[in-house]
Amino acid sequence: MAHWLIKSEPVKWSWEQQVAAGAKGTHWDGVKNHTAKLNLMAMKQGDQVFFYHSNEGLEVVGIVEVIKEAYIWIPGEPWVLVDFKAVKPLPKPVTLAQVKAEPKLAKMSLVTSFRLSVQPVTDEEWALVCKMGGL
Repeated sequence: MAHWLIKSEPVKWSWEQQVAAGAKGTHWDGVKNHTAKLNLMAMKQGDQVFFYHSNEGLEVVGIVEVIKEAYIWIPGEPWVLVDFKAVKPLPKPVTLAQVKAEPKLAKMSLVTSFRLSVQPVTDEEWALVCKMGGL
């Protein structure tokens, strides 16, 4: 199983809205970057993903799970969707400032590729962010 991080602006789609979508989950759309698209296409059903609030909050707030792998949403367009369902919130959201302050996370994509909306997360980074978040 791989780990990932997806970013969402809370005013467009918040953690609370993701939770409200329930077990049926929702699709992740709006990705118009080829690197992010390739990351979406690499996701497999069951992969665990950090849900990150961007622009407001700048923090990892929860964990979602891939429930449907990448699929085309507009025929003829190169972009894909992936469906996610909420798994659990982090008891203590982990801020970008906390991630940047942790030397063991210096190479995390959240630090090195901050603008990328869909990012891989290593097993070590996953474990440390979970620990920082109270899991």
